[in-house]
Amino acid sequence: MKVLRVITSMNPKSGGPCQGIRNVNPFIKQLGTEVEVVCLDNAAEEYTTKDDFIIHKIGKGKTSYQYQPLLYNWLIKNALNYDIVMVHGLWQHYNLVVYKAVNTLKKSGKKAPKVVIMPHGMLDPYFQTAADRKWKALRNELVWFFIEKKCINQADAIFYTCQEELQLAATTFEGYSPKKAINVSYGIQPPPVRKPEFDTAFYKKCPELLHKEYWLFLSRIHEKKGVDLLIQAYSQLSVNNPALPELVIAGPNESVYGQEMIKMAAENSKIHFSGMLEGDEKWGAFYNCQAYLLPSHQENFGIAIVEALACEKAVLITDKVNIYREIEEGGGGLVSADTFNGVLGVLKKWEALSKTEQEEMGKNAFLLYQKHFDVKSAAEKLNKVLKSLI
Repeated sequence: MKVLRVITSMNPKSGGPCQGIRNVNPFIKQLGTEVEVVCLDNAAEEYTTKDDFIIHKIGKGKTSYQYQPLLYNWLIKNALNYDIVMVHGLWQHYNLVVYKAVNTLKKSGKKAPKVVIMPHGMLDPYFQTAADRKWKALRNELVWFFIEKKCINQADAIFYTCQEELQLAATTFEGYSPKKAINVSYGIQPPPVRKPEFDTAFYKKCPELLHKEYWLFLSRIHEKKGVDLLIQAYSQLSVNNPALPELVIAGPNESVYGQEMIKMAAENSKIHFSGMLEGDEKWGAFYNCQAYLLPSHQENFGIAIVEALACEKAVLITDKVNIYREIEEGGGGLVSADTFNGVLGVLKKWEALSKTEQEEMGKNAFLLYQKHFDVKSAAEKLNKVLKSLI
């Protein structure tokens, strides 16, 4: 079986979906499935990763819609080489391009590949109801009516990463009626065994944290991640509390919002912005933190959350993270509402636990990872479902 994945970018800075592809590929490859990727990165663009699968770079798309007509010609020429085309994400031009190209191949009498769409949380009702997204929500309604609805409903299957995502997706738009909606689950590779090099790399990047306890936020610094709530809640909690662990906010911070968060936290010397952490730096940050925090307003899965679980770290998250039920039931973290009071309350609750209770929650976190989010099991399930479609 040969699968083509279609995605905006394979640059690690672009977030979770491309990392998800990298996580599962070695294991699905062992099952005899060959995967290639076509993306809208420029041909000369280099990544910080070393990939063992072919990535076709078509070139950057125009506008936020990522309009790239060259992809259509590439698909007409190459799509017949694949059994399945997997589209990652919605609301961008390549979804329509895949729909048109596959229909063109079908009309010519050729055996076109099956089409699977993986929304990665983009059908979550949050994106249509958030107060600061009114214009984007209206745009999505229009794109849904004219484009995405037919792409979703005519695809051979829609894949979701967890049951919560699958159920929420059915509530967002009228006319949602996919042929198949399947929870294929999601997973990550086991983290590398802890080495002294990890500590060295992390403390070289953040020397001011040496010999200090800290809480870790590691993700994109974006409005939906609740970074502002975290800064506000932490700042209030740290008043007259010199023993409170430091707070590390790790992620690319060059954006306007990232710079706003740096200004918001400027008066609190216990808050540290490390920039993006990769490789040994990242694992050093995970292994040395006391707890991992992600107060997100919407999180489809949260690869970094699961990476923290796998490093035996309790996670403090909101009930807008789609895997919050598994974490709550497994005792691997604490869950709050995605509000200032909710985030403040969960920080206070964690701080009130004894060291023994915190360590016990970390042990539960690792067991939770093994039970629900092991990538080998996820790859086996994904491979089985893909084979059932052809």
